[in-house]
Amino acid sequence: MQRLLEACVGLKLLTLESKDGKDLYQNTDFTNLYLAKSSPKSQYYSMKFYSEVVYPSMQYLPDAVRKGKNQIPSIFGSASNKTFEIIYRSKEKLQTFSNFMNELWPVVGREVLSAFDLSQFPLICDLGGDFFKDPFPEADLYILARILHDWSDERCSQLLHKVYQACKPGGCVVIVEVLLDEDRRGPLAAHIYSLLMLLYTEGKERSTTEFNVLLCKAGFQEVELKKGSLFHIILGRK
Repeated sequence: MQRLLEACVGLKLLTLESKDGKDLYQNTDFTNLYLAKSSPKSQYYSMKFYSEVVYPSMQYLPDAVRKGKNQIPSIFGSASNKTFEIIYRSKEKLQTFSNFMNELWPVVGREVLSAFDLSQFPLICDLGGDFFKDPFPEADLYILARILHDWSDERCSQLLHKVYQACKPGGCVVIVEVLLDEDRRGPLAAHIYSLLMLLYTEGKERSTTEFNVLLCKAGFQEVELKKGSLFHIILGRK
């Protein structure tokens, strides 16, 4: 335990104070904000997901690179290679994944939602579920947040075309993703996410140009881009 506590001090997760011959450890402000389970901005479940799912599955990354496809059967011991089919089959896996996906929004959600003036859209739909199969509810704006990177270009085109058909004239789609630089030399976060997409899905991270091509192919003509601290926010108008 002593070694772990000392390592956490080195990582700036704990402070150390010696008092009356005793070592007293305390959370840093960073730890209280992002790692304490009770904090509104806690990343507890994200760390849990990375620890229990992501890190162990990295042993299969060499196979994913060599074969050029996801390693879901090896990771989850399943005959299926469809990530979400496996996740949705288990209440426990679904809850863990949902907690992981939701935790980041208290940290970056405000900058994402304020990137564009959304007051012009009375009815907004945050798309989820089986969006390839289910009909879309009527809306003035559709949001695809951290969705398209899960899918191939072909499937992205299908989904964006479906959104375009559902949009009213003047309606929009907002895409929230981590984008690659045009020269594909960064940022590091986008490359790491893209490797994870190779490991788990049929998708990848993309550049601005690649998203422009997908949006124009679906019919969206006016495309705008805003950059946040982690995510890029793309708005396409019908």
